[in-house]
Amino acid sequence: MLVVIGCGNLNRCDDGVGAIVARRLLASGFEPSPRIRIFDAGTNGMDVLFQARGAKKLVIVDACSSGSEPGAIFEAPGAALENRPEPSFTLHDFRWDHALYAGRRIWANDFPEDVTVFLIEAQTLGLGLELSDPVARAAENVTERISGMIEAYLATEPAP
Repeated sequence: MLVVIGCGNLNRCDDGVGAIVARRLLASGFEPSPRIRIFDAGTNGMDVLFQARGAKKLVIVDACSSGSEPGAIFEAPGAALENRPEPSFTLHDFRWDHALYAGRRIWANDFPEDVTVFLIEAQTLGLGLELSDPVARAAENVTERISGMIEAYLATEPAP
């Protein structure tokens, strides 16, 4: 199964880009099935942990703030970004990078090895519901890229 998870806060402008990409993929006709799952995790890292379990391939989309030009797209292997969570008294501090770290240790072979992360450089992270222009263009680009990944997966992976 291929799982695509969009992350981010839809109430904080560009921070919601991952969730918007996931919603666009669903709206474009990729229906959830035993071979494909598309999920908007919002800011809940625990959802990422549980939705990724059992996947053969995992794609995560989120915003980033690295100081790069707004709308810049970074594609990285999940193994390079997984991060051990710090002890905390709240699950709000448990993010998708922590989910990658924890999932590998908790579920071992039942957690995907093939993980791709798309990060889109944010321009605006303040309160608001709209993406900035450069991030909106990047979201379209990433949506098209992931659509191609889904189509390639469906063409090469046998139905269960």
